[in-house]
Amino acid sequence: MSRLSIRIDFEPSGSSLGPGMVRLLEEVARLGSIRQAAGAMDMSYRKAWLLIQDMQKTFNGAVVTTEIGGTSGGGAQLTELGALLVKTYRRIEARAAQAADGDMAALAARVQQDAAPRRAARRKLATRTD
Repeated sequence: MSRLSIRIDFEPSGSSLGPGMVRLLEEVARLGSIRQAAGAMDMSYRKAWLLIQDMQKTFNGAVVTTEIGGTSGGGAQLTELGALLVKTYRRIEARAAQAADGDMAALAARVQQDAAPRRAARRKLATRTD
């Protein structure tokens, strides 16, 4: 099985939007919390917060709104802009995957069964505890 991963780089700003940022937004929408979304991704809260701030600077608007805790527990949700980013990114990803389907299958057929995973994948496998 093969999978296409898309990262969109915006020039000249040097900003980007990729699968990790979009997944973070999806997890915030699903869980209603930046902290819980970060935890679901094995990411620190600080890193999640910094990614959200970067997206807000890149797109000149809030992508997440938050409420302070207390008796109601606080929480977070996507703004209209945040939901638009997720929807647009996933649409781009699906169209690219569909366009590349034949070429991806041809490449995947050439991969050796015992091929070593990339370095980052090996590190993730080595540090997994499940």
